[in-house]
Amino acid sequence: QVQLVESGGGLVQPGGSLRLSCVASTSISSIVIMGWYRQAPGKQRELVARITRLGVTMYSDSVKGRFTISRDNAENTVYLQMNSLRPEDTAVYYCYAQGDNWGQGTQVTVSS
Repeated sequence: QVQLVESGGGLVQPGGSLRLSCVASTSISSIVIMGWYRQAPGKQRELVARITRLGVTMYSDSVKGRFTISRDNAENTVYLQMNSLRPEDTAVYYCYAQGDNWGQGTQVTVSS
């Protein structure tokens, strides 16, 4: 099992930016897929973005062009840079590592 700890959430105005971080308790260099999911109140958890060990990325249509996922294998960290945030991006964001490993989540609220 991999322990994942997210940080970087908070309250931001529409159009603003946030950078989420996910630090793993072990090396992530051999973890093929890591990603970010989110869950808004009353909705199912959905995939936001994922990245492979070799750096291949995939994004949901709702965040494509606004969010960027990256990973630093040396620092055992995955990032999610979120720009041009919208109220509909409000959710709890969860880090995921292949093997059904999840973080505790970090709240992102986009509101004026």
